[in-house]
Parts: sequence; structure tokens; C-alpha cells
Amino acid sequence: MTIRYKGTAYHGFQVQSNAVTVAQVFQDAVERVFGSRLDIKGCSRTDTGVHANQYCISMKTESHIPAERVPAALNINLPADIAVLSCEEVPEDFHARYDVISKQYIYKLLNTPCRDPFWENLAYHYPYPLNLQLLNDGARQFIGTHDFTAFTSAGCTVKGDKVRTIFECGFTRQNEIVQFSVTGDGFLYHMVRIMVGTLLELCQGKQTVQGIRQAIELRQRGCAGVTAPACGLYLNQVNYQDLRG
Repeated sequence: MTIRYKGTAYHGFQVQSNAVTVAQVFQDAVERVFGSRLDIKGCSRTDTGVHANQYCISMKTESHIPAERVPAALNINLPADIAVLSCEEVPEDFHARYDVISKQYIYKLLNTPCRDPFWENLAYHYPYPLNLQLLNDGARQFIGTHDFTAFTSAGCTVKGDKVRTIFECGFTRQNEIVQFSVTGDGFLYHMVRIMVGTLLELCQGKQTVQGIRQAIELRQRGCAGVTAPACGLYLNQVNYQDLRG
């Protein structure tokens, strides 16, 4: 199933014992539609306040409900900030998380002198000048295969190496929205938000392009920038191998 959600009201996707999450609310809807609380597998962990334009969930069921009818049945039982876009049958060994080959995140900056209530919680209001050429010079330093230890927070639970491959990375502007886009084979805890925070420091004169390269090489969190707020971050696209072939 492919869903999208506005994450403002949720403490991320993953089920937590003391907070409302997207997975919990989604499983509530699944239980009402399918008659039991089926186990679901999400494609990624998202943090509190982070959104998803495309998020994939896999679930095993012996229900006779046709796949094409599942979105409507679930959407009736979901709140307005979560929607199922599509549902299809996949091979039995498919896993929404472990079969991902790449993901794209975007980060939205509202670059205006005054805040806009219609972008509240959907973009990070950044009222200062932004130099897109400088930002893109900095963003290019992330492209390739690197150890991103400097670009993850202390809460990272990855026990193995922190090497990831970034395929594309850069900024574009459309009117008042400046958007950062990054595609990679995987991401660490807070990695994209730290990338954004570091790149914004370029425009503030607190960071240099050379400093970003050094942060990657030295693998020290203190060499990178601050963690940008969650409100501007979206999981935008999740890519799998062609499951039909």
C-alpha cells in the first residue's frame, strides 16, 4: 500500500507506547476493515512532525477484499491527515523496508520576510537571504559514497558502518519556496535535517564548502551544522525493483 500523510500531529511512523503515531492510527483502521490487528511493515522510520508524500507499507492477509478496493475501505476509517493512495499484490517475501533500493527526501523552506499561516508546520520559515549557487556548491559535497557519521544525531541506532551513497542532491526555488532534494540508498537518523542545517550555515557565513568536505572526512558531529526543524521534511519517493518481472 502507498500512503501519504501530514506528520504534524504524530510522533513519527513507528509505534510507541506513550505517543500517537502514524502506524498506530493506520493499524486501527486496518483492524476495523480486516477484522484483526494485522502486522504492518513500513518502508522507513520518520520523526515527529515529518511528512510523507509517498510512504509504502506491506502487510500479509488472507482477506478476499480485492486490492483495488482497499484504499477506499481504509480511507473511510482514517483521519483527514492520512490517506491511502493505492494498493497492489506483491510477492509473498516482499518487505516494504528491506526491499527499498533508494529513497528521495525533500525539505521545504519558506523564504519570505514574513511567515505565512498557510505554510505553518509544512515548511521551515527562513526569512534570511539564500544564495542558491552557494547552497548547491555545498550540496554537491554530499554526492557519492561517504561515511556520514558527522551527519547523524546521538540517537542513531545503526550499529554497523554509517556509509551511505547519495545519488543526487541540490536546491531549487519556486516563488517563495526553496526546496532541497536528496536521493540516496539509505539515510541515518536526522541525516537530511543535519544536511539542511549545515548548508544553511553556508549562507550565514558559519560554514564553508571546504568545511563540509572536512566534516565528512573527519566524521565528527561537531564539524557539521545544526539539525533543521522537522516541519520542512518530507519522505517524497520510495523506489523498488520492478516487482512484476
